[in-house]
Amino acid sequence: MPRPSPTHDVLIVVATSGEADRLRDLPARVIVSGVGPVAAALATTHALMHAPARLVISAGIGGAYPGAHLHPGDLAVSSVMIQADLGAWDDDTFLPLTGLGLSVLPHAPHDATFPAWTGAGTVADRASAALGPALTLSGVTGSSAQAQALERRYPGALCEGMEGAGIAHAALLAGVPALEIRGISNPVGPRDRSAWRIPEALAATRRGVQAALAVMGDG
Repeated sequence: MPRPSPTHDVLIVVATSGEADRLRDLPARVIVSGVGPVAAALATTHALMHAPARLVISAGIGGAYPGAHLHPGDLAVSSVMIQADLGAWDDDTFLPLTGLGLSVLPHAPHDATFPAWTGAGTVADRASAALGPALTLSGVTGSSAQAQALERRYPGALCEGMEGAGIAHAALLAGVPALEIRGISNPVGPRDRSAWRIPEALAATRRGVQAALAVMGDG
């Protein structure tokens, strides 16, 4: 009997059915979580309870921060996944969990920054993608000032999505590495739907996922 491909035990989590439709023919398990980090974490946990995986990929489209110099149709691969809006505001100053003495884990300090799979750099090289921090927010950034503030808070941030850190958190608790792959659909900032390039972003997402599956297959 032939051995199953190692890519078949990769779990791909996407927020919407439109994103899933571009990936369902790939040799991996694709699930649709719904939008946001909570929905994504719950769906990831449920999927891993029913069938194990060797890698969890958060995949989908997202916006690029100005300093990343990425354009619609480009690709971002996470070096880390950060829940960027988890903390507290003290007037105009944002206090992260570390500054509050809090943690997302019950028995260890953890500031909601989740490491990416060790193969992330190889995936980025193979897919001709940028490699850097991927930020997760529950509310999409809607102004240039907000985008610039997030870039100052998280130097080198490439892109913004709504699920990656939730998926990474669930994967961490399950003992499975995680990776976020975002095809760039628009710049982060003012909400200009006319500037969005969804088909190009979906194509880039697929290219990144294919690269990740190839790297897994090499292993």
